[in-house]
Amino acid sequence: MVSSSHEALHRIFQEDPALFARAVKALDVSFAEPVSAVPLTTDLTENRPVERRVDTLLRMETGDNGSFLLAVESQGRQDPDKPASWAYYLSHLHAKYRLPPVLLVVCADRRTAAWAARQVDIGPPQWPSLTVRPLVLGPDQLPVIDSPDEAARDIPLTVLSAALHRRDPDAGAILKALASALKGLTAHDENTASIFIELTEQGLGKTPAADLWRQIMAADLSFFQSETAQSLRAEGRAEGRAGALLLLLDRRGVSLSEGERARIVGCSDVEVLDVWLTRAITASSAAEVFEPEGS
Repeated sequence: MVSSSHEALHRIFQEDPALFARAVKALDVSFAEPVSAVPLTTDLTENRPVERRVDTLLRMETGDNGSFLLAVESQGRQDPDKPASWAYYLSHLHAKYRLPPVLLVVCADRRTAAWAARQVDIGPPQWPSLTVRPLVLGPDQLPVIDSPDEAARDIPLTVLSAALHRRDPDAGAILKALASALKGLTAHDENTASIFIELTEQGLGKTPAADLWRQIMAADLSFFQSETAQSLRAEGRAEGRAGALLLLLDRRGVSLSEGERARIVGCSDVEVLDVWLTRAITASSAAEVFEPEGS
């Protein structure tokens, strides 16, 4: 079963795709900040009984008109079968979308991060036909962010820092800085703050840092423990899905009437929005997006 901490390590890039460019600077790798990012289906299954899914997949558009695919994998442990799967993902994505794919592997465990960072050559040693070379973010690659001012400048990066350093002695300092930054964010954007609070809670998993985070929330941000806050978190997720759906349909040239646009914006059911978002990847008309189940 996929853990919530696993989900947080790749979902954070769905909430803020530009985080990718900022985070990998720690690896001395430079990517242009995307001007837009469109979520794509994570299902890489072929018409055979082998299901392959990447955790998060985004089409990134940069300011210099460059485009690439960002596949984000949250890896909790070493898995000898994964490099072969990653090779499949990258080859499949390149063939399907005709865009350069980039694989980012996010690991909260140092040993797993070191293992994932190894270059894997596929083919005979004298002439490998394919090389898998993921970018890897782990505790040793992403810096500790323990200053409230620095945390306020980049809350998504601080959430990722907290998740990756959740077992470190620095975890408490990161969480206190993050709580301070989120407290300031609530003054003008409660929905966004609630999303990052939820991602932080998920990213900490079942660690002592998670207990500390709950104590900080209860003391400093008790608003987010209320039923109102839980409702706002749900609304925030729905708004994010609706925005992604409208952007995807616009990019694909699928026209919407005012009524159809209002139907998307007014939908608060995340599961329904996910169904529409999946259909929108291949739909040629709005009618195909809204088609009733079983039709």
